[in-house]
Amino acid sequence: MHKRRLWESFRDAGRGVWRCLQTERNMRVHLGAAIIVIAAGALCGVSPAEWACLLLAVGLVTAAEAMNTAVERLCDFVKAEQDPKIGVIKDIAAGAVLLSALFAAAVGAVVFFPAVARGVGALQRMI
Repeated sequence: MHKRRLWESFRDAGRGVWRCLQTERNMRVHLGAAIIVIAAGALCGVSPAEWACLLLAVGLVTAAEAMNTAVERLCDFVKAEQDPKIGVIKDIAAGAVLLSALFAAAVGAVVFFPAVARGVGALQRMI
């Protein structure tokens, strides 16, 4: 059996991420949201701890989406025709993405709400 080199594992993982971005609309949506979150964090001057929370949330959502894609592809490979049991498995995997996205949005709200409130207060004082 061929022992894989470390760089080969990283190459294959990178190819998987690239394939997911190429083929999955939702992964591109999550990537777009990640770019917006990173830009907002830079504009709002979030603290290092807030950066850690935001980046962890982004990482969890994108990882969940990649795992959901893998589960869906595996289910389709195992059974190409419609099957209610496979449908339940796919729904649960998609539910995991939804849960991670909802909690990531909550993290974003906790991090960005004070900055937005400060900005609104500053605008009100200017008017």
